[in-house]
Amino acid sequence: MRLITVFAASGRQGLAQVRQLTRSGYAVLAISRAADPFYGEKFENTEVLSADLDDPESVARAVAGADGVFLNCPLMSSDIGVTRIETVGRAAVAAGVARVILHVPLWLPEDAVEDEWYENGRQEALAMLRSHPSATVLGGVLFMDNLLTDWAFPDIVTKGLYRYPHNPELGCNWISLDDVAKLMIAALEKPELAGRYFTIGGPERLRPREVAAILTEVTGHEVNFKPYTPREYGYKMADVFALPPGDARDWTVRRVEDFYVFNNFSPSQPFAVDMAEVLREMPVQMETMREWVGRQVWEITDAPRPPGG
Repeated sequence: MRLITVFAASGRQGLAQVRQLTRSGYAVLAISRAADPFYGEKFENTEVLSADLDDPESVARAVAGADGVFLNCPLMSSDIGVTRIETVGRAAVAAGVARVILHVPLWLPEDAVEDEWYENGRQEALAMLRSHPSATVLGGVLFMDNLLTDWAFPDIVTKGLYRYPHNPELGCNWISLDDVAKLMIAALEKPELAGRYFTIGGPERLRPREVAAILTEVTGHEVNFKPYTPREYGYKMADVFALPPGDARDWTVRRVEDFYVFNNFSPSQPFAVDMAEVLREMPVQMETMREWVGRQVWEITDAPRPPGG
């Protein structure tokens, strides 16, 4: 049984990857320092190990004996830094790991762009490809699973409001994190994709009111779209992550605001993805927003949740 090391296994990205890898017959070494990394979910052929991306020896232990590595950038900013990515890439080369798949939770432009997060993500993708010759990078643009977080879920469930900082006419290819994981597995199994990076999205392009209509139809409760302004959303994110007053909070508010102004009006349309070429290279059956909504529990419970909900 092939072993895959999954870094950041207790976040929503990593959790979906552990789920899909074990379903596909892989053994998993889940890298996490969380006391309950899987929030009550159970997986076969899975072990948990604590590691520190700032400690090369710790990273070397995490990848030793692995057939592949999945590495995730965080959803909040995408930024884990070029140095940490190169540490993982070099450790994987030294350990003889055949394939490394990096997921950056962002559009990956071909050329430099003015938005800081997108440019960071592009530089991190390039760092991964430099540090491991058989790496592949996927950049997911917008996640259905975001609707389960503390910045979206309570309003949907208790107020019948779908709130996001999107231009009402903005078309977005929402993708589920389970489909991100399936595409990462497909890339893992195709060594001919080494040295390449792809932006990935879901199979349909939806405007905000279409998302609200799907939520209404599937949950059986009326849900209406009420947009945040980008600045309101910045404050919302700062509150969700409990950032105290000060420079870090002020920076987060400004950064989130700038990010969504760019997303809403850039001619590059970062949230719009043509998946035809990607699916030719990595053929997987993707789920629609309607299918994804239908398999979620739309009620408030006491079940443990990842950071940010």
